[in-house]
Amino acid sequence: MPIAPITGKLRKRLWLDLSVALGLGVSSAYAYWYGVHLKSVQKQEEFYFKLERAKVQQSQ
Repeated sequence: MPIAPITGKLRKRLWLDLSVALGLGVSSAYAYWYGVHLKSVQKQEEFYFKLERAKVQQSQ
């Protein structure tokens, strides 16, 4: 008794797989951008602002 070939499985799940992959990728990117990246940029900007303020105070 031969086994029936599996046909159409890739086509049926292709849109689901693509949409889940893109959704997870975009949501992960937003989470990184707003959760990690912007906070580190803010800390860096505060450091350089303090440094510039100290430099100005020393020159006066």
